[in-house]
Amino acid sequence: MMRRILSVITCLTAGWLLAACGVFGGGTTDETKGWSAQKLYAEARAARDSRNFDKAITYYQRLEGRYPYGRFAQQAQMELAYTYHLDKNAASAIATADRFIKTYPNHPNVDYLYYLKGLVNFNDDLGIAGFITNQDMSERDPKGARDAFDAFKELAVKFPDSKYTPDAIARMNYLVNALAAHEVHVARYYVGRGAYLAAVNRVQFALKNYPQAPANEEGLLLMVRAYEALGMKDLRDDAERVLLQNFPKTKRHGRQRPRAPWWQIWN
Repeated sequence: MMRRILSVITCLTAGWLLAACGVFGGGTTDETKGWSAQKLYAEARAARDSRNFDKAITYYQRLEGRYPYGRFAQQAQMELAYTYHLDKNAASAIATADRFIKTYPNHPNVDYLYYLKGLVNFNDDLGIAGFITNQDMSERDPKGARDAFDAFKELAVKFPDSKYTPDAIARMNYLVNALAAHEVHVARYYVGRGAYLAAVNRVQFALKNYPQAPANEEGLLLMVRAYEALGMKDLRDDAERVLLQNFPKTKRHGRQRPRAPWWQIWN
């Protein structure tokens, strides 16, 4: 009798748990079940356009999973990368773009994915956006700016006739000066604390890697000051000679001309 009672209780408990799963979401139906690739794509685009990025991402992913070989799947993967970018998910945007480039290297629109990778890094808060804020640049990692430059450069080299290349080149010009400005800012930080050799090293790095950057004017001024503080007169004179050759209108010993706005790409 006791065993029969326990069996009934077990069955009732199992039935209650199954019912509960249905009530609390375990049995939730997929509203996209049976949708065609075209409908999934259209609904994903509509969700993205209405800025419902979570839904758009879900629909794009389902489209890729259910129809992996159709034209909609390729377009969905491209737009998924862009949607991640809009949703400020930089890591997923870049990973999706890289996956598309690797899977479809000859796709007629693959140039856009290189451009998108550059944009993601260009606008990433941990990358280039930091260069136009008031935050101490010596505390920032310029990796985002370097990655953006590399992506734009790859686009310009592989697809010189792409409609995205002119904008990529303009952004590269800005990035060169931004990266040089980062090195110069760190050098200024070191000079202010009497670390003159460290300052010289940062300026030399900027001169070697970003030789045409307008920010190098201040860098050379800092180098002159650093060598003078170290008592290295010959090196000071060499640095000043390079400074005057490249920036003949400069003023000596830190009395600099007003620096151009951050958005000014060229002198």
